[in-house]
Amino acid sequence: MLDFTRYEILTFDCYGTLINWEAGLLSALHRVLSAHAKRVDDATLLKLYGDFELRAESGAFQPYRKVLGSVVRQLGEELGFTPSEEEVRSLADSLANWKPWPDTVAALQRLRGRFRLAILSNVDDDLFAPTRAQLGVAFDEVITAQQAQAYKPSLKLFELALSRIKAPAHRVLHVGQSIYHDVIPAQALGLATVWVNRPSARPGVGAVKSAEANPDLTVTSLGELAEAACKD
Repeated sequence: MLDFTRYEILTFDCYGTLINWEAGLLSALHRVLSAHAKRVDDATLLKLYGDFELRAESGAFQPYRKVLGSVVRQLGEELGFTPSEEEVRSLADSLANWKPWPDTVAALQRLRGRFRLAILSNVDDDLFAPTRAQLGVAFDEVITAQQAQAYKPSLKLFELALSRIKAPAHRVLHVGQSIYHDVIPAQALGLATVWVNRPSARPGVGAVKSAEANPDLTVTSLGELAEAACKD
């Protein structure tokens, strides 16, 4: 078990960790596929999403809204249909309606009583704004891919965060649902990590690239983390 007294700030991945992004993106993508009489099971669709998102983020930086549009276009190319421009925009447009996991708000409020909190997210500032309103706490910092002009697992986002939160790496605990996007790069900079292994149609992986690492703590929910971190 981690010694939580060592940490003054918790940094969180958002989509996947705090927000049930699989439910949101699967719903949006299945609507597009249904309009073109295509059917793909959830696990396969998550694998395709992860591959296509990684491809879209690997070149010159582009806003996340365009990354999501690229995912829809690539999905059409893979499955043999041409999405409309409205369908290309639909995945990014749906993001405002993606909901927090049931335990998120209460856990964040409990953790807020003991730690400073920050967000480190692969998202655009304007896309995060409606999500922020759903999370129920005031964050000390919000660091986005748009601000860093890079996507996790690039270290640029984490380096920008460390410069902004005014705390040494050994006093920061990073919390994320993705081994690939969060645990590995955070550990590379000396941050302790918590892996939140949320339920998924691709257990242990989700809609991202498969990777292996040894987080300092593994939990299955944010509520479990709050219970461990806020014991008297």
